[in-house]
Amino acid sequence: MQQKIMPCLWFDKDAEAAMNFYVSVFSAQPAPGTSQIVSLKRYPDEVPEEFMKGMEGKVLTGIFEIAGHRFMVLDGGPLFQFTPAASFFVMCSTPDEVERYWAALSEGGVVLMPLDTYPFSPKYGWTQDKFGVSWQIILAEGPVQQKIVPSLMFTGDQAGKAEEAINFYARVFDDAAVGDISRYGPGHEHDREDMVAYADFRLAGQSFAAMDSGYPHGFAFNEAVSFHVECENQAEVDRLWAALSAVPESEQCGWLKDKYGVSWQIVPRQLGELLDDPDAEKAGRVMEAMLKMKKIDIAGLEAAYRQPA
Repeated sequence: MQQKIMPCLWFDKDAEAAMNFYVSVFSAQPAPGTSQIVSLKRYPDEVPEEFMKGMEGKVLTGIFEIAGHRFMVLDGGPLFQFTPAASFFVMCSTPDEVERYWAALSEGGVVLMPLDTYPFSPKYGWTQDKFGVSWQIILAEGPVQQKIVPSLMFTGDQAGKAEEAINFYARVFDDAAVGDISRYGPGHEHDREDMVAYADFRLAGQSFAAMDSGYPHGFAFNEAVSFHVECENQAEVDRLWAALSAVPESEQCGWLKDKYGVSWQIVPRQLGELLDDPDAEKAGRVMEAMLKMKKIDIAGLEAAYRQPA
């Protein structure tokens, strides 16, 4: 299955080291699917924009694959920090597998929930790795269909909106559905009985998870984790942009923020094709045109590409 939605991780200047680390962790385990670096584009030695100063030679965009699931990374400076509001389940088939992933991903990081037995799982732990990215390592109840599952935690002003959000996303995306929803029930200090303790849902044929947390965490969604959506044409870009964008001041270079604070990149397939052109001058003109856009306009990119030298 083609992966239409890719999680994108925003690093300060550690994207390449992080990619190598994740590929090494998942290559060391008997996981289904491949684990490899797929592509790597660097900032030029002479950056075209002032805000890129200091990033020369760093990762402009990188794509890596772990257990058959693709991620995008970039070096963007210290603007955004990872938080547990966006995390990634690692679905394991055996207790030994849980132990191995836990040892690798928790080393040098911060444990958020110790590896232990919980009412919802006989073996589970939540950790931030040494780069700050959050992982939930869990023993799966049945056969593992998707090894890596992105998870959204709705906190702060968004606490209690997980169910509303996943229903909204399921209306926006094709091949989407809401699955099982577990609620907290009585006896939770910070969480109402109707709030979502765990929910699974599908977007574009891919598995996601969500939960509410009324605990005063002091963090929320931000651009450190966004979701890159590859679109086939301008009509699809326009439709998803109109449905998702809710914060005009966050619109830039195909990025937007929805009404729940989750960041998305709505990007036409043609952008990557034009930027990959071996003619550096043409690709540079496309990059300059893209940097001036909010919603990506394919015709504008193609006009920049065709511009006479």
